[in-house]
Amino acid sequence: MHRDVTGMNTYNYGEALYWDARYIQEAAAGSFDWYQRYSALRPFVRKYVPTSSRILMVGCGNAVMSEDMVKDGYEEIINIDISSVAIDMMRRKYEHLPQLEYMQMDVRDMSFFVDESFDSVIDKGTLDSLMCGAGAPISAAQMLGEVSRLLKPGGIYMLITYGDPTVRIPHLRRPAYNWKIELYIIPKPGFQRPAGSASSGKSCLEPVPTTDKGLIHPDYVLEDPDSHFIYVCKKMDEATDLPHTSNPFTDDIS
Repeated sequence: MHRDVTGMNTYNYGEALYWDARYIQEAAAGSFDWYQRYSALRPFVRKYVPTSSRILMVGCGNAVMSEDMVKDGYEEIINIDISSVAIDMMRRKYEHLPQLEYMQMDVRDMSFFVDESFDSVIDKGTLDSLMCGAGAPISAAQMLGEVSRLLKPGGIYMLITYGDPTVRIPHLRRPAYNWKIELYIIPKPGFQRPAGSASSGKSCLEPVPTTDKGLIHPDYVLEDPDSHFIYVCKKMDEATDLPHTSNPFTDDIS
């Protein structure tokens, strides 16, 4: 298992010009949500992110996830994207929703916001985009450093990605962040188990056991080889030792 496309794409997904041109070209197609819709992510979001949280949605694009979250009771979501074209479209679309704010911004420099100003940061494909662009390791470090700076102690960075732990954990487990990380794996939308194959019995709502290095155990088998990975990164207090991982889905999801 090793899925990443760093340095393999000719497009520079970290540049505003690329995304401006893409959103202009695809304007008639309407909204698009990368990877997963909110309905699939809701159990994780509701468990880790209270509805009263101040949330930063990075790389929002023209997705409807923030709208769906507002419908589900979330009160304040700041949406940022490097593309001014996308932000202008979304501002017009949601001018009637005071819970949503849209700002043009590069995730590698979010100095507009003060330290520890968000309870949660949600990332659905933005780190992946930077990992496809020029200078990927530097861009990733800049973005994640900013995410860590903006999170309050106890805050949650939720990363939804195609990148398995071999290519994402090295970026997420830097000591400076002091993040407690839990991993979940969910199938790609539309996945159907092959006829005649037996279910593993694993629930995607249960965290995946990992090694001391944060990697998946060698004997773990992905039912869907194109699964998406959810990394739930909790910012611990600097003086706090990382506790033993437990199952956070013991309680009912409201």
